[in-house]
Amino acid sequence: MKMADLLQQLRKRNYNQQNVFSSDARLAAIDSTLKIDSPNYDVQLLSKKALFELQEGHEQKAVDIYTKISKLPGYLSTVDIMPDQAIAYMRLGERSNCMLNHNGASCIFPIKGPGIHQLQTGSQKAIETLEKILKSNSHDLQSRWLLNIAYMTLGRYPSQVPAQYLIPNLNVDDGPYKVKPFTDVAANVGINLNSRAGGSIVDDFDGDGYLDIITSGMDLQDHMHYFHNNRDGTFSDRTAQSGLQDMVGGLNIEQTDYNNDGRPDIFIMRGGWLREGFGNQPSSLLKNNGNGTFTDVTFAAGLKFMEPTQTAVWADFNNDGWLDIFIGMESHGGTNCKNNHPSALYVNNHNGTFTEMAQKAHCRINDFVKGVTSADYNNDGWPDIFVSTMSGRKYLLKNKGKGGKNVEFEDATDKAGINIKQNTFTTWFFDYDNDGWPDILIGSYNFSNTLGYYAALEALGTPVADDGNIFLFRNNRDGTFTNVTHNAGLDKVVFSMGGNFGDIDNDGYPDLYFGTGNPDFGSLIPNKLFRNIGGKKFADVTSSSRTGNLQKGHGVSFADFRNNGLQDIFIEMGGAYIGDAYKSALYLNPGQNSNNWICLKLVGVQSNRSAIGSRIKVTFTENGAQRNVYRDVNSGGSFGSSPLRQEIGIGRATIIDDIAIRWAGSSTVQQLHKVNPDQFLEITENGKITALHLKRLKFSTDMQPMSMAAMAEMK
Repeated sequence: MKMADLLQQLRKRNYNQQNVFSSDARLAAIDSTLKIDSPNYDVQLLSKKALFELQEGHEQKAVDIYTKISKLPGYLSTVDIMPDQAIAYMRLGERSNCMLNHNGASCIFPIKGPGIHQLQTGSQKAIETLEKILKSNSHDLQSRWLLNIAYMTLGRYPSQVPAQYLIPNLNVDDGPYKVKPFTDVAANVGINLNSRAGGSIVDDFDGDGYLDIITSGMDLQDHMHYFHNNRDGTFSDRTAQSGLQDMVGGLNIEQTDYNNDGRPDIFIMRGGWLREGFGNQPSSLLKNNGNGTFTDVTFAAGLKFMEPTQTAVWADFNNDGWLDIFIGMESHGGTNCKNNHPSALYVNNHNGTFTEMAQKAHCRINDFVKGVTSADYNNDGWPDIFVSTMSGRKYLLKNKGKGGKNVEFEDATDKAGINIKQNTFTTWFFDYDNDGWPDILIGSYNFSNTLGYYAALEALGTPVADDGNIFLFRNNRDGTFTNVTHNAGLDKVVFSMGGNFGDIDNDGYPDLYFGTGNPDFGSLIPNKLFRNIGGKKFADVTSSSRTGNLQKGHGVSFADFRNNGLQDIFIEMGGAYIGDAYKSALYLNPGQNSNNWICLKLVGVQSNRSAIGSRIKVTFTENGAQRNVYRDVNSGGSFGSSPLRQEIGIGRATIIDDIAIRWAGSSTVQQLHKVNPDQFLEITENGKITALHLKRLKFSTDMQPMSMAAMAEMK
C-alpha cells in the first residue's frame, strides 16, 4: 500500500468523536443528539456545542450559543459560562482583525500601531464579560490577564483599564539589553501559510545554495508546504510540483541525509498527543530526488512502525559514517497496549535500510516522550542522548562507545544530577557559555488552561514556581550538570511548545526563541525571545524585538535567509484545532550591531556526508582577548530545524585565528588558520575548501495587505 493511501485510510478512521482533536466529528455527533429547536435544552450539550464551534473556527456561532444559554428560563448560573463566553468574544476579535485583516503587527505583544483592532466588537464584548467575572471574583488572575490584553487590542491599555484590574508595565522596552525590532515579512515575500501546529525545516533542498522552507501540520487534513527560494527576495510555493501535496500530518519534521548522497531528506513524525489508538500513525522518510521532488521510502527503508511520536534525533551513534535515528514514542502508562509505545533506535545498514535495535542497545524508553536531543556531552567522541518526557522523568543516555551493531547506552541520569520532576517538552543540547562542553536546556510544560494566571503573576512581581519556565543545566565537565536556571534568568513564564537557538547579534553566544501556548483558546501568552548576555545570563527581549506573537507558536528555525550574515527567525504558527490555525511569520533581523560572522558548510567523507555531530571550534581575538565559540553541526532545537550549515557570530573580530573541526565518527581534527570573516565556506573532510559566492538578497519590509485569495483561504 502506498503511504498516501494509508494516510487517507487513517484520516477517515480518525474522524471520530472520541478523537479529542477532531472537533468536526465531535460537533457532528453533538448536532445529531441536540435538537436546537426543542423547548427543552440540554445546557451541558449546548455548552459543548459552543466549544466545538469555537474549535472549528465558528466564533460567531459559539458567541450566539453562549448568549442563548444565558437567557434560558431558570438558568441561574450564567457566571459558569462567562469565561468561555469571554474567550469566544476575544477569538471573534482575533478572527476579524489578526486573521482576516492580517498585517505584520497583528497580535504582536505588546499590541500597538497597526496591530490595534480596527473591528472592535469582539474585544469590547470580551471586556464587558471579563469585568463582570472580576466583579464576582477579583482574584481571578486568568480573567485579569485577558482583560488587560483585550484593552490593549483596542489601544486603551493602560489608560482605560480599571485601576483595580490593571496589570502595569506590560509594554516595557526590555531595559539595557533591548534589541532593534524585527519585522514580519512572510506575506511580503510569498509565504502565505495559514496552518495549525506543525514543524519547520529551513535548508537548501535543491542545491542552489539558497535557503528554502518546508513545513508540516499536525492533522491528517493538513498537507506539507514547500516554499522555494527564488533568489530575488521572494519565495514560490512548489508544494504540488515537489510531491509533498499528498504528505499530510506531521507535528514535527527534520532534515537528514540517510543515504549519504549530499541531499537533505525529510523525516516526518505523526500521531503526537493522540491517545486510544488515534496516534498509531506511520512516520515517513522522504528521499530527496535532487530535482525538486521527494519520494516516500519509509517502507523500503524498514521504518515500518505505527506509533505516536513528535520527536526524533539523527546522529551517527556507532561512528560508522552513516546516520542512525532515535525516535521518542509516546506511552501513556498502564497496561493498555493501545497506549504502550516504547521508543526505538534504528541503525543504518548503509544500503538505504535500517535495523531496529533499541532493546539490544538499552535505550528502549517506555515513557511519554516529548523531546529528544543528541550531543557528545562528555567529549569522549561518541554521541549521547537526552530524553524529555511529560511524566516528569528525564533520561540521559551515555553512549558506551561500541561500534557496528553493538551500539549500547547506559542510563547516566542520576549521576548527572538532572533531578527536576516537572513535566517537560522542548529540549536541546547547546554550548550556551562557549566552554566546549554541551549544556542541556529543557522546557517545563503542562496543559493548564490558565496560562494567563502565570503570566499575570509574573507581571505583578509575584515569584512563579518552576512551572512553565525554561530549565538550564550547565555541564560541569565531569559527567554532572548544575541547574543554573534562576541565575541565568530563565525562570520566566514560557510554556514552550517549540523552540530553537541562534545568534541574533553575532556575538558568538546562542540566543533563544520559543513558540508558546497549549491547545486551550485562552492561552494567550507571547512567544518569547531571550538574548544571551555573554554566556552568563539571558535577558527577555520579547517586547523590544516585536517577536512576541500572542497566537500559538510551534516550529522555529533560525537562518540567514538573505546571505548578509544576519540570522532571521521563521516560526510555523498555529494551535491544535482547525479553528486555531494562524499565519506563520518570518521575522527579519534589522541587524543589532556591526559584529562579524562566518558561515561553514561541512561535507563529510569518512564522517557522515552532512557532518551531523561534528564539533566546530572558532578561535578569534576580540578587544585584545582571545576567545572561542563552539558549535555542533545539527539542526538546533525542538520542533523546528535550522540549516545544517553553521552560521557563527564572531563579535568584533576582524580575522579568525583558527577554525578547528572535529569530524563526527573519526574524531579527526582539521584546522584552518587566519580565515577572513564575513564569508561562506564549504569545507570537505578531505581538506578541500571552497568559497561560496552567494548573492545578498533584499526582502521587502513594507506591510502588505492580504490578497483576496489569501483571505478566502483563511476563512
